[in-house]
Amino acid sequence: MIFGFSKLSYCERLERLGLWSLEERRNRADIIEVFKLAKGWSAIPPEFMFELSTVKNLRGHTFKLVKHRSNLEVRRNFVTERLVNRWNSLAEWTLDAVAQIQF
Repeated sequence: MIFGFSKLSYCERLERLGLWSLEERRNRADIIEVFKLAKGWSAIPPEFMFELSTVKNLRGHTFKLVKHRSNLEVRRNFVTERLVNRWNSLAEWTLDAVAQIQF
């Protein structure tokens, strides 16, 4: 522990150290993994993990992923389901780098 930080709250420590929260780091890592899958930089084929939306009149970018319904909390928190909303909410300009996605 850094001297003088033991009495500070988690949020105050993060702010003073200029760090992201654990949740934000996990979300960032999830998005990076989807990017790697989409670019073919992963050993796992992307169609095994995700399904592209077939709806053509989408708002935002054209690489929206399908979110499957789930009753179990385990399935809802699996990486392929927990990041779909975050990926689908990305702006078009952030996905210009992955414009050649082949699912």
